[in-house]
Amino acid sequence: MTIQTTVIETFKEKFGEDPSYVVRAPGRVNLIGEHTDYNDGFVLPMAIDRAVWIALRPREDSTVTITSLDVDEDMSFDLSDFDKQPNTATNYVKGMAWALQEAGHKLRAWEGVMKGDVPIGSGLSSSAALELAVARAFYVVSGFEWDKATMAKLVQEAENQWHGVKTGIMDQMISASGEAGHAVLIDCRSLDTQLLPLPQGTAVVVLDTNTRRELVTSAYNERRQQCEVAAEHFGVSHLRDVTLEQFHADKTGLDDITMRRAYHVISEDARTMMAKQAMLDDDPVMLGYLMTQSHLSLRDYFEVTNDALCAIVDVANTYPATYGARMTGAGFGGCAVALIQANAVDDFTSFVQAGYRDAMGIEASIYVTMPSNGAETIVGNG
Repeated sequence: MTIQTTVIETFKEKFGEDPSYVVRAPGRVNLIGEHTDYNDGFVLPMAIDRAVWIALRPREDSTVTITSLDVDEDMSFDLSDFDKQPNTATNYVKGMAWALQEAGHKLRAWEGVMKGDVPIGSGLSSSAALELAVARAFYVVSGFEWDKATMAKLVQEAENQWHGVKTGIMDQMISASGEAGHAVLIDCRSLDTQLLPLPQGTAVVVLDTNTRRELVTSAYNERRQQCEVAAEHFGVSHLRDVTLEQFHADKTGLDDITMRRAYHVISEDARTMMAKQAMLDDDPVMLGYLMTQSHLSLRDYFEVTNDALCAIVDVANTYPATYGARMTGAGFGGCAVALIQANAVDDFTSFVQAGYRDAMGIEASIYVTMPSNGAETIVGNG
């Protein structure tokens, strides 16, 4: 049974009628451009065919109620009550409602059933998928205007102000603006997007190390601060404005750690633009090479990998039909991503699972993913 069918059938059992709406919002995998978004740089993610789904109907009062099939928690709160409930799924729903109301939207309450299949804590942006799905649910019952970039900014606002996490804009933008069959180049300063097709005959494979990320918040904030220090050294607001030539000419005076952080970001922006061209040229060899170089930079200069990520990337890159592989997401655990020949998926999966098991003693979860649409209404008008 598909997730769409599951939320619809559960809704019918609970409420005795079909839902008025079904909405979904996807997770994402980033092909290249890591830790560049909060430096106003370039990223090249794609929305994946794993998502959060909500079947719902509007309510006449001001209470939002949701039955989550993923967590043992029935969510309920009033749209006038914005006390935070940390470490709960309800807090993510509440935070999104808060951000929408802060932006001036008059919200209508709703009730529904929610379920997702984006692995939590894996680096595939389960939180952005949840928040965009909730935003879409409020949109269909409340009737405000839906603009992809604006909604992405509001989700970022919820993360930054409600949850206190200084995220960049990539996760929210791709969950809002993904297109089936394409990766999306995002300029994180202007929020301009460009659709890019995957090279013909290739498959994108997510490699979940099944190690969940540790120390991500503290390390993420530390890396972000180091990037800000480096930008100040170069006399710019963000490292996006520093070329590799300028970096090499003016890096004197930076301490070794800050210099390495800056080098990763500046070179990663360059790699991302080269990856764009590789996709336009239908060149999987170059795209895969750039992905692998990105991983090495994240390992050696930005230092956000861990043993499990490096092991699974190394195994993937020894398979003959692999073009390239890299960690994806914030790092310190979670997932890697590989670009491979599409006709080799089954053998590749067996090869990597065995090699990773031998290296780490852990079973990897591996699945092929397809580029999907961003947040959308599946049932109902809106």
